[in-house]
Amino acid sequence: MEFDFQLMVDSIPALFKGMGMTAQLVALALALGLCLAVPLALARTSKNPILWMPVYGFIFVFRGTPILVQIFLVYYGLGQSETVRESFLWPFFKEAYWCAIFTFTLNTSAYTAEILRGAIKAVPHGELEAARALGLSRLLVLRRITVPRAFRLALPAYGNEIILMLKASALASTITLLDLTGVARVIVARTFAPYELFVIAALMYLALTLIIVRTLKYTEWRLSPHLRPPPQVN
Repeated sequence: MEFDFQLMVDSIPALFKGMGMTAQLVALALALGLCLAVPLALARTSKNPILWMPVYGFIFVFRGTPILVQIFLVYYGLGQSETVRESFLWPFFKEAYWCAIFTFTLNTSAYTAEILRGAIKAVPHGELEAARALGLSRLLVLRRITVPRAFRLALPAYGNEIILMLKASALASTITLLDLTGVARVIVARTFAPYELFVIAALMYLALTLIIVRTLKYTEWRLSPHLRPPPQVN
């Protein structure tokens, strides 16, 4: 099998545009999903069944069904519903872009909430007892001790969720969005050269993954000063 290297080089500018769309989808979904995941995780750790049971159901549904099915239900279900078409939600759900963002946000918020729940449970009990012994209120302990500590504990697992979200974003191409995979599929349909295009697309996904891994490693290093080696004294 011979590769058409000229086609690969000529396709790079278009694929870069698709990569920009992929990065935009992932970044926006992760940001919105994280904002939603924090209150969900706090509700999930509550002992009140009125709070934790609906959140448990939400997490169970989105973790237990394929994201491809979810995106189809939103785009072809909500997006085509007569009730939605006649409501104020139609300008939002008629766009494939926002349907993808909506689905990715809910999906990643479910996974992230469960990651944060585990991290909250893993916060050392002694730290919380020490904070209460100092007379800190329950809300202040939550804001200054529990949540920041949980974020640091959750960072390695959350890094995996970011990478999984990056790979899942390729499914946006199934609802006509021209992300990295979508652009590659369009060019393949025109040139009948799948190997060349998908090799380049795979290398671009690897480049994005490398950036994510290095950024997370640096962030973890910054947030964990106690794990750094002591400075050398001459």
